[in-house]
Amino acid sequence: MIYPETSRSDVAEEHFGTRVADPYRWLEGDGGSPDVAAWMAAQDKAARAYLGRLPMRGVFRELLTTLFDHERLTTPEKRGARYFFTRNAGLDNQAVLVLRDGAGGPDRVLIDPNNWSEDGATALAEWSPSEDGTLLAFAMQDGGTDWRTIRVLNVSIGDVLDDELVRVRFSAIAWARDGSGFFYSRFPEPQAEATLQARVGGHAVYFHALGTAQSEDRLVYSTPEQPHLVHMAGVTEDGRYAMIFTTPGSGGSAPTVVDLTSPDWAPRTLVPDFDHYWAILGSVGSRLFLTTQKGAERGKIVTCDLRDPEPAFTDLVPEKDAVLNDAVLLGGRLIVSYLSDAQTHVERYRLDGTPDGVVEMPGIGSAGGFRGRLDDDEAFFVFTSYNTPTTIYSYDVATNSRTVWATPKVTLDLDSIVVEQRFFSSKDGTEVPMFIVRRADITGPAPTILYAYGGYAISVVPVYSPAQLAWVERGGVIAVANIRGGGEYGKSWHDGGRLFNKQNSFDDFIAAGEYLKAEGIATPDGLASQGESNGGLLVGAVVNQRPDLFAAALAGVGVMDMLRFDRFTGGAFWVSEYGDPAREADFRNLLGYSPYHNIRAGEPYPAILVTTADTDDRVVPAHSFKYVAALQAADLGDRPRLLRIDTRAGHGAGKPMRQAIDEIADMWAFAARWTGLETDHGH
Repeated sequence: MIYPETSRSDVAEEHFGTRVADPYRWLEGDGGSPDVAAWMAAQDKAARAYLGRLPMRGVFRELLTTLFDHERLTTPEKRGARYFFTRNAGLDNQAVLVLRDGAGGPDRVLIDPNNWSEDGATALAEWSPSEDGTLLAFAMQDGGTDWRTIRVLNVSIGDVLDDELVRVRFSAIAWARDGSGFFYSRFPEPQAEATLQARVGGHAVYFHALGTAQSEDRLVYSTPEQPHLVHMAGVTEDGRYAMIFTTPGSGGSAPTVVDLTSPDWAPRTLVPDFDHYWAILGSVGSRLFLTTQKGAERGKIVTCDLRDPEPAFTDLVPEKDAVLNDAVLLGGRLIVSYLSDAQTHVERYRLDGTPDGVVEMPGIGSAGGFRGRLDDDEAFFVFTSYNTPTTIYSYDVATNSRTVWATPKVTLDLDSIVVEQRFFSSKDGTEVPMFIVRRADITGPAPTILYAYGGYAISVVPVYSPAQLAWVERGGVIAVANIRGGGEYGKSWHDGGRLFNKQNSFDDFIAAGEYLKAEGIATPDGLASQGESNGGLLVGAVVNQRPDLFAAALAGVGVMDMLRFDRFTGGAFWVSEYGDPAREADFRNLLGYSPYHNIRAGEPYPAILVTTADTDDRVVPAHSFKYVAALQAADLGDRPRLLRIDTRAGHGAGKPMRQAIDEIADMWAFAARWTGLETDHGH
């Protein structure tokens, strides 16, 4: 294939005695640079011309449109007799925010972001109703960016107030109990020359009093001596304490509380370091409930009394074999979700730690999103699995019973979908779980997409995915590996796949691919790899290490230059996950697997489709640009290496439905061409 021309430079730097070439550094200029903009347009045009000719593209686009076309609701937030939730009728570009007055009352659309922009790329992001449900603060996200603008809606009359907050990023919205204002997080004003890719630092929590200018907002918490920390705020249900969660981005977190009854709002840091994960659940009076991995790598629940000058933590719910995934205070109980081999079970406890039974689930899958109030027995949760559409349940805490509150009607024959969990051995003998999803009649080897993430202690759990089921419906197999770096087995599982142990993530993924072939699940030449963000890094690194294992690779919004990731936007927040390129030991580790720096010219590579967006300000598109330029310049065989660039799509959140369907159709059609699914396997 003939690619658009990409100029090379002789840029090179010496790091700790090692000379590292960076011939495509000029591509780090964002789309405002005429040269970069022209290169982007040429690459995207070439990719879409190729993808547009693939015979399965139209097939997948039609199938995806059908599979996504069902109503999807989120778990409601209840304030008094009002229920707030979002709804997508099926193919709406963006979900709308809905108010239901009373349990059986009429629904009213409060916010419809589909009217905010012509291209459908302006989305409703975070939102939060006030305690009495009369006001609603909501964040707007434009073109996929991580930046937010917060506005406030008068729920009763539908008017948007004059309050407007900018420079908001990585923020929750937490109302004061009296509705006078809310806590949020933002960055300081940028330098005049700052671009989309400029570094950010100085995150801080502020309180905004309604009816005042943002310049008057009260600074509540910041760490100027450590500018690359992220701070998120919440408020206890009784309104007494602000709860601040601080993290360097990975590896641990620290809780801070602010007594809002005190006029000085002095922050009180409860844990001084980031060696373990901590989270505040809430309070009853001065008694604070928290989860922690300190002394319990799979998590436990502790309490402390804030009346004490130096509060001591007391175990309430001890560590178990399963991983503590989430916990909430509802209806006078603690509801605790655990992961066991990446599947959920839920237990109940009284507030003194006494076990109080379990919450029965409708099947094997993932439960979460418990929402409710400490003094109200009515709560809600979500249940889903690979073959179970996301269903919302109303949960009565007093009777420990559930009823369906909302369930989608899908066209797919779900009884035809088989899900199984298997375990395989990694290079060092570690047993790793993997879910396999396929049609019941596909009993022999079939074209397979292997997906994983493996980072930031994020657990990949079973969820209903119309995108994945489109591949399955056409006769393919989806395999999801729970590799190290995630949180599926607690802190050691995360630590086992980060920093100097990052290679374990790659070894796990390679072992998963080998297992799929050896067990006759994937066809000998029909395995594709897929991952996004940290998973895009995974795909890029593993393709370099084992190009022979894959027929195709789908790398989305990946971190591809491990020597310069910390120089753009929030990349410095990732140092605790990957290491610091400015430290020699970290540099050598990062250089050893950086996808951009380890392309093996002279070896046949799989077909590679790299996807990104021009407005991604989390993993800036320069990562993908430089990686693809290096791929296209190397002698890697005859298969294509393409770069598909969406506009106004960001890192993925807020992407319009039409754009998401087009991208998935292109990805699956590309994978189908090189794995053999294009021959109408199983149909």
